[in-house]
This record gives sequence, structure tokens and C-alpha cells, in this order.
Amino acid sequence: MFESTLEKENTINKISIKKLTYLFIKRLFDILISIIGLLLLIPITIFVKLAYICTGDFTSIFFVQGRIGKNGKEFKLYKYRSMVKDADEVLFRTLELDKIMAEEYNKNKKLKNDPRVTKMGRVIRKLSIDELPQFINVFLGDMSLIGNRPYLPREKKDMGNYYEDIIKTKPGLTGYWQVNGRSETTFEERLKLEKEYSEKASALLDIKIFFKTFTVVLFGKGAE
Repeated sequence: MFESTLEKENTINKISIKKLTYLFIKRLFDILISIIGLLLLIPITIFVKLAYICTGDFTSIFFVQGRIGKNGKEFKLYKYRSMVKDADEVLFRTLELDKIMAEEYNKNKKLKNDPRVTKMGRVIRKLSIDELPQFINVFLGDMSLIGNRPYLPREKKDMGNYYEDIIKTKPGLTGYWQVNGRSETTFEERLKLEKEYSEKASALLDIKIFFKTFTVVLFGKGAE
């Protein structure tokens, strides 16, 4: 019995060391890639700003919003703005007036023909450029390069029993859901995929997601 207990403790210690090593290497990789990403943001930001000006949109191209992080801690997420000003008000008004759109949003937590998205916003979303300022969040440690989607605080109640599993990992710039359907999946399917990632998170899985992301972005699969 004593030997059995000792074996269990050794197994737990090995798992803990393996997990800590994985998290340490992952954080180092996040810092390295985010620094490169931050340098690339300079010319991309200039390009996006000029593109918006050319379409007659002079509002700030950056969008800051509260999101749910690891262990439920909220943080400020940075993106290039792809929607009109006061987008939330436009959304709530649209859902009140259009029952079909309300049903679509309740099912998927997104709209295929979202009236909030600007002309330039559709372009940068298709190219996944709108997500790039999240390198700031990765560098600060609020997010990781690979992880689950950073959910909105108001989505917590809709996540149900999946919530506790999903917040075990840091939100990611890309992740298991993004390379397995993105906008082609329902909200429920997305939650299942992200719970699966939290349960299986490993260096090997992260590497697979990292390289698969390039294919998804290159061909724009599932992007809207």
C-alpha cells in the first residue's frame, strides 16, 4: 500500500514537472513571437490607417474591449476596429428589430451579414489582420499565441458547463477552434472544441495548431 501511494505521488510529480516545463517553454515562445509581431504591427498599422482614411473613416482604427482570461480574470483585448462606432448599440437595436437575425445570433453568437462591420472591416477580417494587435496581449501575458477564444463577459452565462474547462488555459491569438471551422461552426460546437483543447493542451498540439493556422489564413477558410 505504501509503495502504491509512493508510485502515485511520483506519477503526479512527473506530470506536474512536465506541465510546468510545457508552460515555461510556451511562455518563452509567446514572448519571442509577440516581439516579432509587435515590430510587424508598425507598418501594418500604417497601412490599415491609410486604408480606412481612403474609405472616409477617420475614427481610431484600434478597438479595446473587456474579455475573459485564464481563471476568469478579465483583461483588455486589443484589435483593429472592423466595426462601426457604437457597434454594441447597433447590434442590440438590430436584434430587437430583426427576429431572424436574433435567432442566428442566439445560436452562433455572430451574424453572417453583420450590419456593424465596415467595408474595410470585411477585408481585414477576411485576411485575419484585425486580430494582429493581440500580440500586445500576448506580450503582456494576458493571452498566449495558442489557446481558446477570448470570450466576452456577457457570454459567460451562455458557456454553461463549458466555462470552467475553457478558462483553465489562457485565451489565444489562434487556437483549436480557429483551425477547425471558425465561422462555419455553431457556438455549441465551438465550446466543445475549446473544452477539448483545454483537456489535451500540449506542446505537440500547439505546434500542429500553429502551422495549420497558416493554411487557414492563406486560404481564408471559415473567415468572415
